[in-house]
Amino acid sequence: MKIRHPLLIQAVGRVGSRFIRQLGGTLDFHFRYADPSVNPEVARRVGQRYIYAFFHEVMLFPAYYWNWPEMHILISDHRDGEMITQVVKRLGFGVVRGSTTRGGARALREMSLRVDGNLCVTPDGPRGPRRRVHQGIAYLASRTGLPVVGAGMAFQGPWRANSWDRFCVPRPYSKAACVAPAPLLVPPDADRDALEEARAEIERRMLDATAEAEEWVNRL
Repeated sequence: MKIRHPLLIQAVGRVGSRFIRQLGGTLDFHFRYADPSVNPEVARRVGQRYIYAFFHEVMLFPAYYWNWPEMHILISDHRDGEMITQVVKRLGFGVVRGSTTRGGARALREMSLRVDGNLCVTPDGPRGPRRRVHQGIAYLASRTGLPVVGAGMAFQGPWRANSWDRFCVPRPYSKAACVAPAPLLVPPDADRDALEEARAEIERRMLDATAEAEEWVNRL
């Protein structure tokens, strides 16, 4: 059943944000940053800006841990995106509506104008393929001049939805890990070939970081 009534969507936002806060508070978080300056907690203090990328399936990780107003997250224009918007706004994020496939050009323009904080993107969303980075993030990095931090995140033995991304819901009191490689700077004059090269490199780094995070939570 699709939820369309505005009041019901707002109720989902309230319940969802409360659930994330309560569940996230039970998790044992671990982090490894290749460069300490890419830690969002450090970046926001010193005024350094990045584009933070994470796969769609693990969005509950940053939803709990990185929910500051200066973190602007790209949410799909799809009907289900409104419920996600209601949740993340209540958690404290700034929100830009659109994606690399729907409303993409408008969303990228709006994100490029966000001069007051960092940008957050799920580069395999909103419809996949799973863990496949779309070129939009490389274009955004090129046009804004912001380096991309393609993080890999994992939960220990999560529940997974039967969806295209195998969406993760962490088990209470389990472990969670984030591995963030060095930032990647995309040239401002990048042409189609250069954008594809950057896209492939972002994807490679994210896959490697995800594999390390998954190994980490399973051995901790």
